[in-house]
Amino acid sequence: MLNLFEIIARGGILMVPIIFCSVLSLAIIIERVISLNRAQIDTKEFMGRIENVLRRNKILEAIGICEKGRGPIPRILKSGILKHDRSREEIKEAVEDASSFEVPYLEKYLAILVTIATIAPLLGLLGTVTGLIRAFMVIQLKGGLVNPGDLARGIWEALITTVAGLVVAIPTYIAYNYFVSRVNGFITEMEKSATRLLDIFSLREREL
Repeated sequence: MLNLFEIIARGGILMVPIIFCSVLSLAIIIERVISLNRAQIDTKEFMGRIENVLRRNKILEAIGICEKGRGPIPRILKSGILKHDRSREEIKEAVEDASSFEVPYLEKYLAILVTIATIAPLLGLLGTVTGLIRAFMVIQLKGGLVNPGDLARGIWEALITTVAGLVVAIPTYIAYNYFVSRVNGFITEMEKSATRLLDIFSLREREL
């Protein structure tokens, strides 16, 4: 029975970039899970605290709450609160500007992840082709008088690289879609929070 290292060795040189892709994919997945979990907050509870403070006109306290918060939502709310004495349009613009800086951070490395999911099976396909070429070269060199053992190396390369490419690509693509879904969730919460902040300021203006 072959061990893992022997199987990888029989996959040929193309196993090197496939393994590199797998390591890079795993590193990005771990980093994104940690980063997005750290950025996650209870938006409803946080907005309730902000609204309660702003209704009492305690601007500095609201800013302090945002500074102690983690993730993109406290940061975009802080940018809007800092403009509390400006017009609704200026507050909205400040929040939108802050959001434009937060979204790229949330999407960090996702382009690399989807690239890995795309090229890993292509590398596997390339390994399949080179493995078959190797097998046919053996057939030609021996004038067609070959036994299965003569073709084993090329067939091993063809099959192992195909499997390896798919093994890397499938979970990577699943992870990519998961992260895209989470990022979209963050964006939705950011938009809701920004709208709620504008409504709070509008209500304050009417009450003053």
